[in-house]
Amino acid sequence: MTRSTPTVIAMGGNSLLDPDREPTVANQFAVTAEAMEPIADLLQRGERLVLTHGNGPQVGFLQLRSELARDSIHDVPLDSLVADTQGAMGYMIERGLRTVLRRRGLERPVVTIVTEVEIDSGDPAFSNPDKPIGRFYEKDEAETLAATHGWTLMQDPRRGHRRVVPSPPPLRIMQLPTIEKLIDMDVVVICCGGGGIPVSRDEEGILHGVEAVIDKDRVSALLAACVGAERLVITTGVEQVFENYYSDNPIPRPELTVDEARRMLVAGQFAAGSMAPKIEAAIKYLDVVDGEAVICLPGDLVPALDSHTGTHVHR
Repeated sequence: MTRSTPTVIAMGGNSLLDPDREPTVANQFAVTAEAMEPIADLLQRGERLVLTHGNGPQVGFLQLRSELARDSIHDVPLDSLVADTQGAMGYMIERGLRTVLRRRGLERPVVTIVTEVEIDSGDPAFSNPDKPIGRFYEKDEAETLAATHGWTLMQDPRRGHRRVVPSPPPLRIMQLPTIEKLIDMDVVVICCGGGGIPVSRDEEGILHGVEAVIDKDRVSALLAACVGAERLVITTGVEQVFENYYSDNPIPRPELTVDEARRMLVAGQFAAGSMAPKIEAAIKYLDVVDGEAVICLPGDLVPALDSHTGTHVHR
């Protein structure tokens, strides 16, 4: 039976790549099709799904391509790179999912929404950019890029200098009414890719693209809360959440309350660039909706939603 409210599934951009294969377009299509098998399993049993996805590696590819072509053609701003990856990755997900469904004799409409997400251009994040994007540079090249383009670059002691951009919190999903209508029509919606295209309003209320990156898990939590999703599922590279993960004796936590998750977050149990955003997203969502947040491996979607694996966060 089709559920009355959807499940939002947030897929990491790395889950659509295979580290053992060259990241060619053909290989990305193949890996994406494989990643759609558990999505199709859920659809086959009657789930209503909204899919979001990361785009970190893919934006890095496009930014590198733009840099290499800089002497021949104009640079592409970051908001446009996010839009480009939303369209391209949505196309891959759509095609892969439709292929898997057709092989099973199922027909479900699937559509990608190139999604803008409003942020506050005065947010403190713009005074402290900390979201790394793109490749690493030698010191001289980094200094040239900073002087020429106004980039902020931070140094990694081992790998060199890397561009960092602001990562402000999402305020509003601009295409939300359309997304809600499509959900009501039982369409599988792919939206908010890469956290959404960051936009802000000028004094006249006109939206403009912003050189920033919105965290994919944060905007997925906002989306899940806005559509009243009964579950927010965030896939990641570990089977479940662990307490004392970096110790010799990590403790698996298959169940967490919001209060427990919040205490562990404040205690510094979760790394800023990996599990912390997922725990923050789970808390944000559950502060609004009395549902369930699930953190699991991409291939474990079905057993995780059946409560056999993953970490399940409740009020």
